Amino acid sequence: MIKQILLSCLVCFSLLSCAELQTIAENYPRQGMELSQDQIANGLKQALDKGIDEQVTKLTQTDGFYKNQLVKILLPEELQKVEKGLRNIGLGSLADEGIKALNRAAEDATKEATPIFVNAIKQMTFNDAKNILLGNDRAATTYLEQKTNQVLYDKFNPVIKNSFNKVGADQIWANIITKYNNIPFTQKVNPDLTDYVTQQALDGVYKMIAVEEKDIRTNLASRSTELLKKVFALQD
Repeated sequence: MIKQILLSCLVCFSLLSCAELQTIAENYPRQGMELSQDQIANGLKQALDKGIDEQVTKLTQTDGFYKNQLVKILLPEELQKVEKGLRNIGLGSLADEGIKALNRAAEDATKEATPIFVNAIKQMTFNDAKNILLGNDRAATTYLEQKTNQVLYDKFNPVIKNSFNKVGADQIWANIITKYNNIPFTQKVNPDLTDYVTQQALDGVYKMIAVEEKDIRTNLASRSTELLKKVFALQD
């Protein structure tokens, strides 16, 4: 009797599993068959293009970094004592000016990013697109990071170095460091901020692309074209 009950349960479970698998087999391919490999890849390219258009472009504008709390560049840890020292002697406005100058350089350098991103997006294969579609909320951004990080760093670094001069950051920071080093009983500093701001600018760019990517994945209203709607419906 017990064997018959167990056998009946096993048969029911098998039938249920087969029914569920059949449902998946019937529905998912039907959705997928509506889109070719090229359409899926193009949909992911559209999503990345949208991230660049919607978010990275904003970073290139005045206050794109400075007034965006997600990416605003603050002083590195070793220079926070400089900021504190200046504020302690009533030179808080000078510290603010120095921080703004760093962000201005990042805003200036980010203008160089778009062509590099566009080139990386053009090189995307169907396998890249498939992995992105089935990946986490940051998969497309991670793809761009892997393809562009070193190229962008090499491009950003000299631009930021030139931008320091262009936006007056060199002069501002020379003044800041001189004033700080003249405060009695302080340890002298002589920082090179180019590498720090370059990395912070890159982090900010990728962070904002990730914001747009997550929005497209989770917010139906953000899928602004029919292709985006169809492609991301596959991951819903």
